[in-house]
Amino acid sequence: MAEQTARRIAPAKGKLGVLCVGLGAVATTFIAGVENVRRGKASPIGSLTQMGTIRLGKRTEGRAPLIREFVPLASLEDLVFGAWDPVPDDAYQSALHCGVLDKHEHIEPIADFLKTIKPMPAVFEQYYVKRLEGKNVKTGKTKRDLAEALRQDIRDFKAKHKCDRMVMVWCASTEVFIAPGPAHWSLEAFEKAMDANDQSIAPSMLYAYAAIMEGVPYANGAPNLSCDFPAMEQLAKDKGVAIGGKDFKTGQTMLKTVLSPMFKARMLGVAGWYSTNILGNRDGEVLDDPESFKTKEESKLGVLEHILQPQLYPELYGQMYHKVRINYYPPRGDNKEGWDNIDIFGWLNYPMQIKVDFLCRDSILAAPLVLDLAIFFDLAQRAGMSGIQEWLSFYFKSPQVAPGLYPEHDLFIQQTKLKNTLRYLMGEDQITHLGIEYYQES
Repeated sequence: MAEQTARRIAPAKGKLGVLCVGLGAVATTFIAGVENVRRGKASPIGSLTQMGTIRLGKRTEGRAPLIREFVPLASLEDLVFGAWDPVPDDAYQSALHCGVLDKHEHIEPIADFLKTIKPMPAVFEQYYVKRLEGKNVKTGKTKRDLAEALRQDIRDFKAKHKCDRMVMVWCASTEVFIAPGPAHWSLEAFEKAMDANDQSIAPSMLYAYAAIMEGVPYANGAPNLSCDFPAMEQLAKDKGVAIGGKDFKTGQTMLKTVLSPMFKARMLGVAGWYSTNILGNRDGEVLDDPESFKTKEESKLGVLEHILQPQLYPELYGQMYHKVRINYYPPRGDNKEGWDNIDIFGWLNYPMQIKVDFLCRDSILAAPLVLDLAIFFDLAQRAGMSGIQEWLSFYFKSPQVAPGLYPEHDLFIQQTKLKNTLRYLMGEDQITHLGIEYYQES
């Protein structure tokens, strides 16, 4: 019997409204996927909340229930979808346009459902996403007015669909790079900046502000600053709202968070790591703009430095050269290709190479992350876990952490942190993998 006490968690009763910022490739793949699963036409492959298990107690006990049977999670049947997008296409039209899912197998059979999901007018300004144009866009004198309009959208959606709870996930494009400044240090400064239409207040920040003010958990799936600054972090704590991000960890970076821990564990040196991507979807078009790419580059570059810790191992990683490139290539569509050339060295400094060619489907990898984040952020909210949810770093390229901490990027440490948090919530013992008790004689 576990010694610790389970945390009090409000039941997952009623409908959970999932509001996606953006109704493009990621959001439509996520929504259509969930509906296909609900109709028994597909399996939720890639989703930890739906397919993952969790070991409890000692290995000899043989306890490994499904996570969704161990923790009180929202059911897929209870999810209700809404979205904002500067493009007026409904989910059916958008899914066809994005070309991720097979039209006949996964879109047409649920066309009636997808056509009911029409995007609300978005808060959008082309300055922040240079390569996109918006027709389905909110207007207002100030950015505060726009944030208030988003808050009203949240209230209206909740009432219309009779939702008991809500969660918001950013599934939209990468904004231009913005460094935290004076407008981001306090809520007072942030609200004054909204009133003054300060350029340092990007649309994603208005969504985060609206969500938190309405008591809605907010997960940031892009590398935008969004809610990763003191004013928003404090607001989330004050309002008792779960927040976190940033940038879905899907393709190339996911591989980096697996391979680089192996190099460090075996004390193998890394001389250089060259990464390039080609993709042709809306995300690729946006990232073809240097200012948006800089935001993504910051997210991608930090991973190796944090995992390999060159300050601790200067001989192995102190001179590492790390380069990241993203190239827009329309014929590839959503089928992204990531190339990595890794120059490593071993015993007596002998050089070796590893080459990786990952032909992935970006939105197929991202969709189950959106599902898990919506469900886990709702769990955190019901468990009274407000502020930054570092335990969900598993899902992000650039995990948001408390001030003064460096982010943990190692995928398997992140997974251990996630599962130990679930054990903690349910009053189960933490798993340390020590195992020495099996070999000690009494």
